[in-house]
Amino acid sequence: MEITSETIMKKRTGKRYDSVTDITQTEHITMVKEIFTTITEKYDFLNHFLSFGRDIVWRRFTASKMNFIKNRRYLDVATGTADLAIEVARKYPQTNVIALDFVQGMMKVGRHKSYKHNFSKKINFLQGDALNLPFFDSSFDVVGIAFGIRNITDRSRALREIKRVLVSGGQCMVLEMNFPRNVLFRGVYNLYLNHILPYLARHFSQNPAAYHYLADSIIHFPSPEEFTAIMSEVGFTNIERYALTMGITYLYVGSKPNNEN
Repeated sequence: MEITSETIMKKRTGKRYDSVTDITQTEHITMVKEIFTTITEKYDFLNHFLSFGRDIVWRRFTASKMNFIKNRRYLDVATGTADLAIEVARKYPQTNVIALDFVQGMMKVGRHKSYKHNFSKKINFLQGDALNLPFFDSSFDVVGIAFGIRNITDRSRALREIKRVLVSGGQCMVLEMNFPRNVLFRGVYNLYLNHILPYLARHFSQNPAAYHYLADSIIHFPSPEEFTAIMSEVGFTNIERYALTMGITYLYVGSKPNNEN
């Protein structure tokens, strides 16, 4: 059955999604598809609330750490409304950018933005699954994913797919929200995520329950140390992590080994 905004709103009005700790991988995938089908129009606007208006700076920082060593090709996984893809196209005008997502509605907004910023000929949009990337091995110098890895059920598999399509020595860039460990700021951010943000969402989003999910997914995302360990287990080397804005977001950068094709 086709998922529509109307169907989901009838189901979710006044309710919350189950915690990511209490559902199966299949239920999580269905939930993510439902959520991002219903918050498309206000996604960018509410992202600024979620990040205290710092998400633009974080993406610029991410792009500044990219190094195109071979073919000047960049893949933006779970591109959403394509903000990181657009930033890469702006900063590296000679680079070919592919933006991939499994929600067409999000990419529709991204296409409009790329056209508005005169990047429609530089960014190619493609519907696809992060767990089964439709590209040959060693296709990209850099693969990035911004605020998408926490919505993927099998993160190790997604990272392996990213490593597969990277050239030897290529970079994996993961930008993701984090629940701060600092006791004082943790309490403030918890109040913000679980009370202030949902209150704002009720006034701006047709599916405010989605923002309870987004808060829950941030709170239960692995710690920086745990996520770095996952990247290492997958086989990335020279892993670096950067704490941004008092640790509410981290950028993780890992390299595919030079001797691996």
